[in-house]
Amino acid sequence: MKALVIGASGGIGAAVCHSFTDQGMAVTGLSRREDGLDVTDPDSVAAHLGALEGPFERVVIATGKLEGAGAPPEKSLRALSAEALRDQFATNAIGPALILRELPRLLPKDAPSVVAVLTARVGSIGDNHLGGWYSYRAAKAAANQLTRTAAIEIARGHKQACLIAYHPGTVATKFTEGYSRDKLSPEGAAGHLIDVMAAREPQDTGRFFDWKGQEVPW
Repeated sequence: MKALVIGASGGIGAAVCHSFTDQGMAVTGLSRREDGLDVTDPDSVAAHLGALEGPFERVVIATGKLEGAGAPPEKSLRALSAEALRDQFATNAIGPALILRELPRLLPKDAPSVVAVLTARVGSIGDNHLGGWYSYRAAKAAANQLTRTAAIEIARGHKQACLIAYHPGTVATKFTEGYSRDKLSPEGAAGHLIDVMAAREPQDTGRFFDWKGQEVPW
């Protein structure tokens, strides 16, 4: 079985690569730090993913950022800026969309496959009871919609494919420093993700799950 991990140098991505390898999978990892992949640049995405040889039965898109344009998540409308919105959407929505665009060629057409796009529970509109974090919430909500829409299209030509939006929980990485005390280890987060992916069936495609395997409202 072959696995592809985008964002392989990050805390979660690196742990997922190690866990897949430990399971005997052939793992291809791509990242900006190690490979120069810029997920916000269509040419960079097309060049890097176009050079890959599939099919991949497991794909994890683990890219993302919490702060937009160097600013912390907004606590009020007064803190909202166009720069932060643009930066968040570039990485957290446009990036995954450009990767999803390349996937049909890389997934098996006649065998099961599972794709997980790491988004966040705060991107859920139905689960938003606290407000704030405007740019991050909006970009992750967009990523959820993109994943759902891609799942519908890909299912037409890949009957056994399953694409899910995935909330990994708050994981102890550089990404979350200073934001929460109750965090999962990267290794624990990777284990949960792999377990949730293994439990998915084609009928689950286009749904949103958390690290406990529970469905998250849109």
